[in-house]
Amino acid sequence: MSLPSNLATGDASPDWLNKGDNAWQLTAATMVGMQTVPGLVILYGSIVKKKWAVNSAFMALYAFAAVLVCWVGWAYQMSFGKKLLPFWGKPDVALGQGVLLAQAFTESFFPTATMVFFQFVFAAITLVLIAGALLGRMNFHAWMLFVPLWLTFSYTIGAYSLWSTDGWLAKLGVIDFCGGYVIHLSSGVAGFTAAYWVGPRTAKDRERFPPNNIILMLAGAGMLWMGWTGFNGGGPYAANVDASLAVLNTHVCAATSLLVWLFLDIIFFGKPSVIGAVQGMITGLVCITPAAGLVQGWAAIIMGILSGSIPWYTMMVLHKKISILKQVDDTMAVFHTHAVAGSLGGILTGFFAEPKLNRLFYTSNQSRYIGLGYGLINNRVSAGFRQMGLQIGGIVFIVVLNVIMTSLICLLVRVVVPLRLSDEDMQIGDDAIHGEEAYALWGDGEKLETSRHNSVYDLEEFPAATKKGADDV
Repeated sequence: MSLPSNLATGDASPDWLNKGDNAWQLTAATMVGMQTVPGLVILYGSIVKKKWAVNSAFMALYAFAAVLVCWVGWAYQMSFGKKLLPFWGKPDVALGQGVLLAQAFTESFFPTATMVFFQFVFAAITLVLIAGALLGRMNFHAWMLFVPLWLTFSYTIGAYSLWSTDGWLAKLGVIDFCGGYVIHLSSGVAGFTAAYWVGPRTAKDRERFPPNNIILMLAGAGMLWMGWTGFNGGGPYAANVDASLAVLNTHVCAATSLLVWLFLDIIFFGKPSVIGAVQGMITGLVCITPAAGLVQGWAAIIMGILSGSIPWYTMMVLHKKISILKQVDDTMAVFHTHAVAGSLGGILTGFFAEPKLNRLFYTSNQSRYIGLGYGLINNRVSAGFRQMGLQIGGIVFIVVLNVIMTSLICLLVRVVVPLRLSDEDMQIGDDAIHGEEAYALWGDGEKLETSRHNSVYDLEEFPAATKKGADDV
């Protein structure tokens, strides 16, 4: 009996390929990519002061492009390839068809090309999140060097350690469903550390840094939120029931966290802050990420309550009391929204991870993954405490890794170029750095008439237009 043509195998559809899984992974990857381009490009360009809109948006766009070239050149293999060290893979290219068209890994039903693209968008958004801590003063040339260096010497170590089957933390049993540690804790700690080395914005910008367009900011935030469907929904590497659960848990936690943050703002500050609501949304999304497909819906609600309140407290109360937090100028507060929320999510995962759901996600050594809460109920207390200890140990490793590597990279970069813009350039902003500004609010943009980038033509090519302009005067 022959198969229908859409199910028949062939060179383009080998017998191991599941078209549904492959289609979902490519879709999920595209959704994650759109979180950055255009999501965070719009969010960053809108949430900063007008004079920093172009620079902030372009830091994100540059990182997205630079990471991809480095990713296929060497970084993917360092994160998921052959073992070099217990925490690092061997650098190698991921460009040949012999690699890209083969099955990604034994339990997958899609090609390596899909895996490379899916993991690239995660690596890219990590660098863009770091940029959030550095907006409004980092030398763009320093950022151009920082991105490939940090990807190579920090991100790949965290990814291999936690997500590669040969990684030492993965072998121990640390749970990070879809990036609470590898992406969010890493970006929060690295962003905060880099902000320390780069230095603060101008005193005027630190005192007052109003968004230039809150409506566009909400559009970028909305893309970030909806894109998280692919972020956590792609975690199981299959279009299965665990992916569906992960998606629902993600949005439930985010919505709960947003509401809790909003109510706290109303209670303590008297007004419902739109920016605060966005921060609450982000902390909810970050908190659920290490647990999305491994916890029940009621646990996602509890995690949302805690992610909307604990990072709120660290940002609004502790930040003003702890000297190191006051000294470091973290523009987008990524320490609170990603480092604190990511750590919180990792710890709560160690408590709420449900054994049956763990078996849906993990294909080997299934019985060892159990949250402390279920360990207490099922008379597996030692296993539950072991999981909690592993989760805390994973946090310590990621924090130490990123503090050390980010510091070394910043010190290296500043030997080549200054990390921080000059005071004069920081006073001017976009026009000094890029020769371009975000908005032509009057005069149809004549302020940019000397820019070589705003037209492909020279005025001298149109003498009639020049004469007409003179006649108009």
